[in-house]
Amino acid sequence: MPTGDDPPELVPDPRRRTGRTLLAGGVAQSYVDVADPRHLQFEYVRRMARLLDLAAPPGAPLAALHLGGGALTLPRYLAATRPGSVQTVVERDPRVVELVQRELPSLPAEVRVEVADARAAVTAAAPDRYDVVLADVYRAARMPPHVAAVEFVAEVARVLRPDGVYLVNVTDLPPLVFTRGQVATLRAVFGEVCLVADRRMLRARRYGNLVLAAAARPGRLPVSRLAGEVARDPVPGAVLHAAALDRFVAGARPATDAGLGTDLPPA
Repeated sequence: MPTGDDPPELVPDPRRRTGRTLLAGGVAQSYVDVADPRHLQFEYVRRMARLLDLAAPPGAPLAALHLGGGALTLPRYLAATRPGSVQTVVERDPRVVELVQRELPSLPAEVRVEVADARAAVTAAAPDRYDVVLADVYRAARMPPHVAAVEFVAEVARVLRPDGVYLVNVTDLPPLVFTRGQVATLRAVFGEVCLVADRRMLRARRYGNLVLAAAARPGRLPVSRLAGEVARDPVPGAVLHAAALDRFVAGARPATDAGLGTDLPPA
């Protein structure tokens, strides 16, 4: 049985000659097409990409911070769709960084990869630095508590520019208790939040990924356009926002360092 200490590996996709899946701790973490960075295999990655597509006028470069690097799927996508984007990628596992750099195509010079803890990197970053922060931070299949707390989210808000957007990948299982708490956590800091997921996930019928988006300014998130985009996905999704998101949260409370028993890593 795989454990979180198993070395990462890149596995060829038998159905797609140029596809590679990154396994970390035996869990599929990323998928990359080495010939086409615009090909996005995982549905939650496509949902995050649609949000990136709508975050600014087409082709306009963005300053992006990626928390959790994996195979650098979204940094590759952003470099291809918005050339000149200045990107920082923070990956905790040096083995993943070394494997990806050795086995996969290199990225433009504007993309910098560093080995560090996500929370420590955000805390050390200058304010108002990024247009978008993307969080996909997992150890095996679990989000570490220190990146799920309201104190961490406040640090993310600090490093975003006034019109910046925060995107988070959440994995959960019915009845989506963790996701409801994460929505409440983002709402404690940001003025607008929405949730994007497979309709079956929202009916609490399966385990899987949900994407949360947050912005400081109400009205900043492109909710209507996003709903149209995700509805046309091969795995159709839905967007919860405003009153629909109120009903989903159903009294969940924000997560805090104290409540989660967070053991912060060394800075």
